[in-house]
Amino acid sequence: MTSRGCRIILWRHGQTAWNLERRFQGSTDIELTDTGVAQARRAARLLASLKPDAIVASDLKRAAATANELAALTGIPVTHEQGLQETYAGEWQGLTHDEIIARFGDQYAAWKRGESVRRGGGELETEVADRAAPIVLRHAEKLPENGTLVVVSHGGTIRTTIGRLLGLESYHWEGLGGLSNCCWSVLGQGARGWRLLEHNAGTLPEPVLGDDD
Repeated sequence: MTSRGCRIILWRHGQTAWNLERRFQGSTDIELTDTGVAQARRAARLLASLKPDAIVASDLKRAAATANELAALTGIPVTHEQGLQETYAGEWQGLTHDEIIARFGDQYAAWKRGESVRRGGGELETEVADRAAPIVLRHAEKLPENGTLVVVSHGGTIRTTIGRLLGLESYHWEGLGGLSNCCWSVLGQGARGWRLLEHNAGTLPEPVLGDDD
């Protein structure tokens, strides 16, 4: 059982070249750009002021490098979890947004309608939540009273995890807007479970360049 007063900060990684090209990354291991590193350093200074108790991150390079910036400031080691990787999307991975629509238009349209779709033959969004949400909860359960957990992951994985922790039906997860690079969302404990306190926080509004467009 998670201690009372705890909060979970779900932090998206910094910018990559594929973000700029609107290429679907999925589980492809893409590194941060120089801008992405600078974004992570700026955000880390803000998040360090929240005095996190633990940091857990996807083991993909873009998330791990983002997490390392916060670890360097706080001295808190990063625990890497494969289950926090971005959605595996098979044939979609490496394609631009326009290429996906051109080659998989019906599949894309069905996904946007809220149907259960294996994009590119990959994972369902519910399967991503099945693997990621329990990891987040397991680490949250280790927090001290009023403790803070920082989870460094990916736009699609964060959205499905938030939806699952809030108890929303998967059809409604699309209602959670995407995260800009190096922005974060905050979950806190309410009387009936987790609730969303902040979403896409950290900067003035920026375009969302990610797999969940």
